[in-house]
Amino acid sequence: MAVALSSATLFPSRLGVQRNSTDQTSTRVISSPSPNAIVFNLNRCSRGVNFSRRRNGVSSSSNAEDTASLLDTVKVFDLNGNGIPISDLWKDRTAVIAFARHFGCVFCRKRADYLASKKDIMDKSGVALVLIGPGSINQAKSFSEQTRFQGEVYADPSHSSYEALRFVSGVTTTFTPKAGLKIIQLYMEGYRQDWKLSFEQDTVSRGGWQQGGIIVAGPGKSNILYIHKDKEAGDDPDIKDILNACCGAPSLTFAGLLVTWRT
Repeated sequence: MAVALSSATLFPSRLGVQRNSTDQTSTRVISSPSPNAIVFNLNRCSRGVNFSRRRNGVSSSSNAEDTASLLDTVKVFDLNGNGIPISDLWKDRTAVIAFARHFGCVFCRKRADYLASKKDIMDKSGVALVLIGPGSINQAKSFSEQTRFQGEVYADPSHSSYEALRFVSGVTTTFTPKAGLKIIQLYMEGYRQDWKLSFEQDTVSRGGWQQGGIIVAGPGKSNILYIHKDKEAGDDPDIKDILNACCGAPSLTFAGLLVTWRT
């Protein structure tokens, strides 16, 4: 860092400074003049000030801009078959966008409920909840009818949004011990895979090995606030991270440091 500042200089010892590490999979995308910038999270709900140093592999603002540029060329389709640029989903608002593995996936049905359970908090902050799946418009309609998902549902028949976000895909990311245990848990909770949707041509032609993720973006086409990329099937991030990204307080950058207030 160009400017060397100690935590003791910036904050009195009585605040109880604690070090945390950032998660390389779930990332709050930030702007900073230095890759070694320190991120301070001021939590008004606690007496401590949490800060963490960015590590290699965490998305930088330039990477976020590159991703936003690629997404600006992607088109998705609503349940009426209308095509829109995907970035229009967060152009004039903040949105939490979940990317399903495919529309028949049991994990994605759980994720839909997992996010919808916090929709009241999102609504109070004016945040939209969106789910996108790789498949046809008819598959998206079936998913919406079956799950009664409370957010907006869109189809990405070309999978271009998944390619732009570089979500992982493959057999080894689908059949893992952790995923297997989670399937058993979900079936015990009453969730079911829709095998008809799972074996339709759109899904079969891709092998059904696609993984998804979650982003928080907007307002502004290039304003991507948070990216989570599933490492394996059923890899849900902590809901608190998503809510912090979409409903948290704004940030301020000074002297190479990014400070974020949390209410």
